[in-house]
Amino acid sequence: MKINDTDKTLTLEGIHYQTKETITLQVQNGTISDIQTNKNLSRDNLSIIGPGLVDLQINGYGGLDFNTLPIDGELVHTVTRALWREGVTSYCPTVITNSNEMIEEAMRSIARASSEDMYTKSSIAGIHLEGPFISPEDGPRGAHNSAYVKAPDWSLFQRWQDAAQGLIKIVTISPEWPSALKFIEKCVDNGVIVSIGHTSATEKQIQAAVRLGARMSTHLGNGAHLMLPRHPNYIWEQLAEDDLWSCVIADGFHLPDSMLKVVLRAKGPKVMLVSDAVYLSGMPSGKYNTHIGGNVILTPEGKLHLADNPQLLAGSVQMLTWGINHLVKNKLVDLAEAWEMASIRPAKFLGNPVVEGLEIGAPADIVVCTSNEDGIEVKETYKTGKSVYKKN
Repeated sequence: MKINDTDKTLTLEGIHYQTKETITLQVQNGTISDIQTNKNLSRDNLSIIGPGLVDLQINGYGGLDFNTLPIDGELVHTVTRALWREGVTSYCPTVITNSNEMIEEAMRSIARASSEDMYTKSSIAGIHLEGPFISPEDGPRGAHNSAYVKAPDWSLFQRWQDAAQGLIKIVTISPEWPSALKFIEKCVDNGVIVSIGHTSATEKQIQAAVRLGARMSTHLGNGAHLMLPRHPNYIWEQLAEDDLWSCVIADGFHLPDSMLKVVLRAKGPKVMLVSDAVYLSGMPSGKYNTHIGGNVILTPEGKLHLADNPQLLAGSVQMLTWGINHLVKNKLVDLAEAWEMASIRPAKFLGNPVVEGLEIGAPADIVVCTSNEDGIEVKETYKTGKSVYKKN
């Protein structure tokens, strides 16, 4: 890396994540000003350069939780900055099923923090509201508290959106509720993305939701019954809907590789990686007591499960780079596609400017990674051209 302080030009040299060519990239005033193939560079010891990662589902990180009050501004700022070391330059803080008052306060706190700090504001791509308008049934409800699950209610959602200062960009619902279709119409009319998740909806209910504008599947294949009819069922139906983008958790624990392969083949360029990270992400392995799952164990291998039943997951703790490495290591996709599943595609889906990736004029949200037999590892992260993380 070279920095010219006189004209505030940042110059990076490395290997393009997609083309694999050696490149020289320049940044001025927070945007990519030039990018050129540089065949004079030796590939030895060069790092990979790619666009910043975009995570549509972050519940918390490093012991800090967006779903436990009080949520002060410092918590939001700390999580935002901690995510930079994971290569995540844009993300959606995720608020899950809870009391009306708790959701409102969480929305207000996140919005306030976003308005306080330019880097937090530029890193928060929107808030993801996951629930409470989901299935009340055991299985698809997942770990969400059944006491707070309810039918979609537009006036209640507006109350939360007002508290969020318009920051709610995604809402996960189940279209099985009688009020769901009108709610979806209202969301679409107001620019809110509707995602189908934690659902036991019929195929006709899913079809109707998509016709009215539902656009995404939340962590497809998870938040479901342990046993489903052969067909039809709500997983097959979402796979068959061409207009639905599918989010998947590719940590090697939540979905088998066979399921990931099916989603990749059915959805193609509409598959996106999410971490769905709970607040224990970034924490050392060991025993923990959580407010949702009770006693849980985070194993050295990276799996979070209930203490009394290792077969039952207690949430996701692995970040997007882990998912990228899992996909590549198991030969499900190559590095370029896995990277785009975690960056360009979710940015495109949200309409985020970083959708342009490594192009002249694009925001300089950039990740520099080393690569070895275990996969990629974040070395440096740049947010709008400023170095915000550098590995020691």
